[in-house]
Amino acid sequence: MSGVENVTVSDADSGQRLDRWFKRHYPALGHGQLQKLLRKGQIRVDGGRVQADRRVEAGEVIRIPPFEARAKSPAGAATKSAPSAEEKDFVRSLVLYEDQEILALNKPYGLAVQGGEKITRHIDGMLGAFGEGESRPRLVHRLDRDTGGVLVLGKSRKAAAFLTEAFRRHDILKTYWALTKGVPKIPEGRIDLSVEKGGPPGKEKMRGSDDGKKAITDYQVVETAGQKAAFVALRPYTGRTHQIRVHLSALGTPIVGDRKYGGAESVLEGLEPKMHLFCRQMMVPRRGGGRPLVLTAPLTGHMAATWKLFAFEEPGELEWPDE
Repeated sequence: MSGVENVTVSDADSGQRLDRWFKRHYPALGHGQLQKLLRKGQIRVDGGRVQADRRVEAGEVIRIPPFEARAKSPAGAATKSAPSAEEKDFVRSLVLYEDQEILALNKPYGLAVQGGEKITRHIDGMLGAFGEGESRPRLVHRLDRDTGGVLVLGKSRKAAAFLTEAFRRHDILKTYWALTKGVPKIPEGRIDLSVEKGGPPGKEKMRGSDDGKKAITDYQVVETAGQKAAFVALRPYTGRTHQIRVHLSALGTPIVGDRKYGGAESVLEGLEPKMHLFCRQMMVPRRGGGRPLVLTAPLTGHMAATWKLFAFEEPGELEWPDE
């Protein structure tokens, strides 16, 4: 058995029930054993006793005691199987930037960040390509499977905790590129529309709501293709689920290929029916101070093809209002 671990909750896991967090990260720990460790106070969150249904938040630290099942699980921390040689080569080809604390990848469209129901191929499952145990990079935020672009990871516990807190505090400035169906009537502005989850079970989705969580996105129309489509740059100041997708749909100009929020109106003839949303750039503060790290990802796949088709040019430095 190994000793006690203290694991920082990533931004991607924020809001998840504790028992589900363990099922995802430590599947070798059975439910009954988890309950026993919780009753004895051996598993704690930020030093306090908790119940299995307690929801964890990004930046919190979970105390994980040694348990016998871990020794019986496959090699590798948190029972993650080692990536294949092909997966290692693939994920290494995605590297945008790497130093002792930060790893940045250019995540392609269609690849999930983490596993889930019916998802067996994902970024998290390939991170063993960069090291195991303490050397294994840690997820600190998430991109939707159908959104490409900059994905940042921490290469140590301290770095991951710092980045997780930076995301939580919205200290990391993000710029997204999107192709919208139609052109926003006002070429630039701020969308201040709270969002919440709603809809029938199994078909829930985010929607604008006066009673939802605050969500703010600034946008600028960079170029247009007549009146049928627009190249829009966006800066979200909050990190709500599907925020940009909901906000652009609320303007009456859904993201091309986003059937969830745009329906049939999101289809543009002649283009691949894939969502056209990309995390183009992040400005990441450095632990210890200094100038922020600017990470920029080149367009890939169908979005690169679309930008070439419309002959969209890369804009110069965009100016954004203070949040």
